[in-house]
Amino acid sequence: MVTRRNILETLAGATIAGTVQAFLGPPAYAAPKKTTSTVASWMSRWMTSDKKLGGALRVSRFRDPIYFLISPISWTPNLRDAGRYKGVEVPTGFVTDFASIPPIFFSVLRPDGEYAYAAVIHDHLYWTQERPREEADEILKLAMQDLKVDSAKLTAIYAAVRTFGGSAWDQNAKLKSQGERRILINFPDDPTINWEDWKKRPGVFAP
Repeated sequence: MVTRRNILETLAGATIAGTVQAFLGPPAYAAPKKTTSTVASWMSRWMTSDKKLGGALRVSRFRDPIYFLISPISWTPNLRDAGRYKGVEVPTGFVTDFASIPPIFFSVLRPDGEYAYAAVIHDHLYWTQERPREEADEILKLAMQDLKVDSAKLTAIYAAVRTFGGSAWDQNAKLKSQGERRILINFPDDPTINWEDWKKRPGVFAP
């Protein structure tokens, strides 16, 4: 029911609104929000991102200290090095021994030290041999820098692979020529089995 009070309130509101509008002038349209282009946004994230290592290092192992990835990992060069190096992707099932360090040095440098992630990246490059050995060693050093490995350890490990890595590179080439493979599609569920025994079984490797 419309009452005299309703009419007076409506008229009063309209009068006040008209007075305010006359004082302020016509309404201004809000400026459209600025949008950042997709390319510019992507470039900005790429140039400022510190994430060079992709995926947590998740592994299982054989009875002997030989490990295999149960999820993939990756390394991406920063902007400075992107022109020289491509990223590295290590697939699930890749078999590795982490850092190949003689037991006599385990008290100082463990195979599974804070550089283990970088060591797996390096192992994969040494196995696939799709890039020069020198590049694989440089990527190891860069990945260790991304992991903030102590400079003394980094220098020692890098010097060791440059000095002694040739024999591992040549051994991998020989094993590949003999048909050995390093990417599993079937994982052992028996904790007592060794790598040497498992790799002889049919159907455990990717084609």
